[in-house]
Amino acid sequence: MSQEIERTEKALQDAWPDATCYGCGPANKKGLRIKSYWSEDGSEVICIFQPRAEYNAGFPNVMYGGLVASLIDCHSIWTAIAHTYREEDRAHGSLPAISYVTGSLTVRYLKPTSLDKPVMMRARVTELHPKKALVECDFYSGEVKTAEGSVTAVRFNLDKSLGANPASVEPHAKTV
Repeated sequence: MSQEIERTEKALQDAWPDATCYGCGPANKKGLRIKSYWSEDGSEVICIFQPRAEYNAGFPNVMYGGLVASLIDCHSIWTAIAHTYREEDRAHGSLPAISYVTGSLTVRYLKPTSLDKPVMMRARVTELHPKKALVECDFYSGEVKTAEGSVTAVRFNLDKSLGANPASVEPHAKTV
């Protein structure tokens, strides 16, 4: 795995400090809070994430497949956002915010993903249209490619950078 971990620039997600997404929102203290960066040559977006024991799938040292999908999803959406800012020749995070949501997500699990080493995602936009972006993401555990994903990111006009209003979120119902 290329050692592209140490960064001096801000992560793409840091442009939206109030975002509350579970996977990538800097304001979600209980979330995964992934950090994505442009590769050195600018051809793709890279994220390194350190899994922990609570992400176990029920087998010793194997990451839960739903987490693999969530990581691919969030990282791919940020790849679409960052790519679109570049294509529109705008500063990353500038207003009006460029927002995407997931229209479709396909994940192919190739091998089990280990919990004892960092995972790396490498994503790139393969097609950009006015209302959508197609993103391909490779998922590695160490040097081993364990999954790959395809995301159709759908552009919309609401501003995801503001995050969800916690006052509008209903608490979980208590069972008696």
